[in-house]
Amino acid sequence: MRKLFIILLSVSTCLTAFSQEKGSFEFGFNVGYNLSTVTSGSTTNSTFRSAFNAGGFGDYYFSNRWSIKAKLTYDQKGWNDGFITNLNNGQSFKTDYRIDYLTIPVMANWHFGKKRNWYLNFGPYAGFLLNAKETMFNTDLKEIMNSTDFGLAAGIGVKIPVAKKLKILLELDGQSGFTDVLKNNQGSTINNSRSSFNTGLVFDL
Repeated sequence: MRKLFIILLSVSTCLTAFSQEKGSFEFGFNVGYNLSTVTSGSTTNSTFRSAFNAGGFGDYYFSNRWSIKAKLTYDQKGWNDGFITNLNNGQSFKTDYRIDYLTIPVMANWHFGKKRNWYLNFGPYAGFLLNAKETMFNTDLKEIMNSTDFGLAAGIGVKIPVAKKLKILLELDGQSGFTDVLKNNQGSTINNSRSSFNTGLVFDL
């Protein structure tokens, strides 16, 4: 009977330790592998760019099920197998586009599972252009790109406890842009699309 009581007490303690309560705050850092491309109303024939992201985040809990999470991320986007046209002779060349942003998503975070260590999140993001170029001629393209990118972010992840106030983060997330990548685009709208797999560390305050 005494052993059973000790086991139940231990399980209860673990559940309490792993789930967060109202007013709790977590922060952390993560890095991730990006697959980015663009979508358009017309055929682009573009392929995915393999890249990465890195950043930090904070997560404030309103209850053990809901929190609001904000990120600050260096986000490599763009696409491969695009085209660039020489304005002097009209000749087109295949090239890859490298477009990097400082991205700030603000998302509602729903926590689920017995220990509330799984989560789904969704919300808007704003991206601020850092640099843009193509690889065929190494041309700087910042002047023809929109300086901001607004869209929707969503993801699913799990936090694995490794110590009392430390967890390992594993996450899949995606972003879909609503803003045209090009500043004065006369053709079909071109929007960013990015998926990533992230891993990182989460600290409890």
